[in-house]
Amino acid sequence: QVQLVESGGGSVEPGGSLLLSCAASGVTTAWYCMGWFRQAPGKQREPVAHIYAVNGQTFYADSVKGRFTISRNNAKKTTYLQMNNLKPEDTGMYYCAADSEGPHPGSWALGLVEEKDFKYWGQGTQVTVSS
Repeated sequence: QVQLVESGGGSVEPGGSLLLSCAASGVTTAWYCMGWFRQAPGKQREPVAHIYAVNGQTFYADSVKGRFTISRNNAKKTTYLQMNNLKPEDTGMYYCAADSEGPHPGSWALGLVEEKDFKYWGQGTQVTVSS
């Protein structure tokens, strides 16, 4: 049974940093596309960043480019999201997701990455950015 458990969320002031972690079990994450999504109150869940299995290629939402970094430690089956220079609009529930394939890389450029591209989901960790 695949389980994804997020941790590292919290409350920070604008400009602060957080490191989110996603610990996986029941899956060999080295073979999976791992992703982070977020959902703000009253809004749809949106993709934040993904890292592919084969070549480690990464993709980011335009709103987080240059501030967030996704990485993975396959030996620990853990995926990370380093978030720097956080802004109030980054507030939301952050979810880890995994899929054996993930979205087509071209989907990012077209804004077509969706929740259905990922089969497995964690329960989420809350990130709040406010002064």
